[in-house]
Formats: sequence, C-alpha cells, structure tokens
Amino acid sequence: MDARARVFQADQLIEARHARGLTRTALAAALTRSPSALARWEAGAQAPGADALAALAQALCVPEHYFFSTPFDAGGRPRFFRSMANATKRSRARIQCHLLWLQRVSDELQAWVDLPAVDVPDLGGSDFRLTQACEIEDAAACLRARWRLGRAPISDMLLVMENAGIVVGRCSFQAPAIDGVSHWSMADGRPYVLLSSDKRTAVRSRFDAAHELGHLVLHRHVDADVLGHRDEFKELERQAHRFASAFLMPSEGFVNEVAETSLDAFRALKPRWGSSIAAMIYRCKDLGLISEEHAGRLFKTSSARGWARREPDDDRLVVERPRLMERSVRLLLTEGGFSVEQLLAELRLAPGDIEALCGLPPGLLSGRPAEVALLPTASSRETRPRGRSADVIPIRGGADG
Repeated sequence: MDARARVFQADQLIEARHARGLTRTALAAALTRSPSALARWEAGAQAPGADALAALAQALCVPEHYFFSTPFDAGGRPRFFRSMANATKRSRARIQCHLLWLQRVSDELQAWVDLPAVDVPDLGGSDFRLTQACEIEDAAACLRARWRLGRAPISDMLLVMENAGIVVGRCSFQAPAIDGVSHWSMADGRPYVLLSSDKRTAVRSRFDAAHELGHLVLHRHVDADVLGHRDEFKELERQAHRFASAFLMPSEGFVNEVAETSLDAFRALKPRWGSSIAAMIYRCKDLGLISEEHAGRLFKTSSARGWARREPDDDRLVVERPRLMERSVRLLLTEGGFSVEQLLAELRLAPGDIEALCGLPPGLLSGRPAEVALLPTASSRETRPRGRSADVIPIRGGADG
C-alpha cells in the first residue's frame, strides 16, 4: 500500500479494544499513556505516532496495518445472542467484534473462493409475537424437507448448516452466559453463526447451533430494538428453543423411537439423536407424550443421579467442528497460489485470530510473522472482482470432507 494512502482508522482501534474486552482506562494503563490521549485517538482527533502505534498493535494483538484497513460493516440487522439477558454489555461487545471479524474474513475469502449458495428460507411470520407453537413445528419440518433431511437424526448439524451457505465459526467467548450469536450480514447477504468453544458438550453445542438456526429462519426481519425489551426477547428465545428441539427431533421420527419415557430409554437414544437427555424430556413434554408433572419427576431423578451437571456420554460424544472456512483457507494456500504471508496481508488480522475463527490448527498461520508487507496493488481486492471465474476456486461437494 502506498504510504500516502495510510490513514489511521479510529473505528478500528475501538473495534480491537472491544474485541479484547478492555476498557479505555485499562488499555491506556497498558500503554502507559493517559486516557485522554487514547480518547483523542478513538475520536479521530489525533493519530498515534509510530511508537504508540506499535504499542497499540502489541497490546491489542493485531498487526499494525489493521489500524489502516477500512472498517467492515455487516449492517444493522439484529445480532441474536443466546442467553443475552444474563450477559454483560462488555461481553456482548467483545463477542460481536469476533463475529464481525469472522464476517470480514469470509467476505474477503469470497473474492477467491466460491462458497455454497445460501439456501436459508424466511419462515417467520409478519409479527413474531403472533407465532404459535404449531407454526414453529411446521417451519422446522419445512426446512428439513427443503434440505432433504427426512425424519432421521442429523449426523452433523454444522455440516448441514454450512452446506446451506451458513458460515459457522467457533471461538472462546470467556462469557459463561453466552452460548452463541447469529446474524444476517448485509455485506454479502449471508447468514453467520458464531458458537462458544468454552467447555461445551457435543449435544449442547448442536442445540446451540440449531437454536441460532431458528433465529435465522424465523426472525430475519425482527427489529433490533426489540431485543432490548425483556419479555419480547424471552419470547424470541423461546421460539428459537422450540425450533431447535423440533429440528433436531422431528415429531414423527423421534416419537417412533421413544419406546418408553424413562431416563434409561432417553440415555439409550442420546448417541443416536445427538440430543441431551434433558432436551428429550422437554421434547416429549412439548409433544404431549408426558405431562408437566411427569417431566418434573424425570428432572428430579436426573438431578439425583448427578446428570444435571454432566450427563452420560458427554465425555464420549465428539463436538462438531465447522469446516467451511478451514477448507477455504486451505484451498487458497494449496490451489489458489497464496502464500501464508500473502493471505495474512489480505485478511489484516492477527494469525491466531484467523486460526481460531476459521478452525485452523494452531500454528498453521501464527508460526509465520504477523507483520508482513501488503500485497501489490495488482493483486488487491479492487482488481479481483467477486465472481470472476479466473479468480474463484469452487469448494467442490459443499463443505464435506
């Protein structure tokens, strides 16, 4: 990049600070600078000097050229945070920045990699407040039919979502109250889901993914302001929860395999359906197979067995991993003519963050220098228009493999 074009972007500094969960005072202390100096940088009233810029990059674990990249805008559609009501504002801001980074990486990669087409229908009504349980059940069945999943268990929930064009990522949230977040990006018209990688069991992670899928198909056009109203937020969460249950355990297919409504029967079904025993109890209650009182007794017995904290097979079942972003990066490195240094220069994020968000093995990128020269103008995004066949590498066979 021409040095004359290097313009410090104050919004990038704010974004990085939020991504690291730092207050302005804490970052200023780490830099041994005054909070007022940092405030001037963030307001765009003054740009940091060379030494201060290097210190910022080190403190925030981002490459220096990150501060000169154009801020990425994914649009104002609502971000649905699972368990948002119990999370701190700082935690939400941090996770939202990591979601934005995932969207930014994906958007950049799509200049060279052809991701699966988006096939996520809008199944929500005009007003979510009027949505009935039967309509949510129908929506889950409709999506299963559209994606040709039948009535059997879903072997890999994340693979199903990725093959439908949903970009899924994982990272450490460091916020026990938040399990996942979803958003329709207006930058590329693609849905995104970011899941927590903090001590999540396989069945819980699958349910979190299905829950976010529920938001994507039911609540695409919900006004973001609604999330600030406690009762309406709880209703949105309840609907996404019901959708997840119906999508993972379709009424006819699941009921046909429930020989009896006992804990031991649910335990036997757990590995096949990839759902927790607790989720199966709720599902049976929703379907009218058991009463509220029967469900209460099952939960009480489950708790007495110690299953409220950890159920049987939680240590054995493998947590599903996203593969779409990982394959995209590997394709560029193996077939796209990119070196690691060139890829890092284009993505303008710290190697460790790219590895985490894309599900890459630790060290694949971070074993290389984080600070690299930017690519020449001839290979920049501006000269690689999206959709040009000579530049785009298709991901053959969807996200599988």
